Amino acid sequence: MHLKRIQKTIAVGVLVLLFCAAAALGGLRLSIQSGLDKWCTVAQQSHPHPGDDVAALMAYVQSESHSLRDRNYAVWALGQARDARALPLLERYYTGQPCDHSRSLCQGELAKAIKLCQDPTPNPLFIRTPTARARL
Repeated sequence: MHLKRIQKTIAVGVLVLLFCAAAALGGLRLSIQSGLDKWCTVAQQSHPHPGDDVAALMAYVQSESHSLRDRNYAVWALGQARDARALPLLERYYTGQPCDHSRSLCQGELAKAIKLCQDPTPNPLFIRTPTARARL
């Protein structure tokens, strides 16, 4: 009888753990998706490219009329978009030097965005990318 109780407790614990993991992944996906959608909208408002959020984000990154902080968010969004068209732009700003956030775009964020844009693997969290949004 004692063994059955232990097995039941373990089974319930595993189910709770799986539920918590699924909730955490769902929350992460929601956070990334809403951030990507927000920055696509911000970029389109500043640099309209109807139907092409990636082009708007690229224009936003290049515009020195925006703060480096906001341009870094646009770099992040380009990485989440995983669109290879952004690679030449991202690589142009990437120096590999230590970050100097007061003078240039974040090198770490650029490196991550470049890696994501080069990766042919689909996004494991099923993020709806700007390219997919344009097809809807």
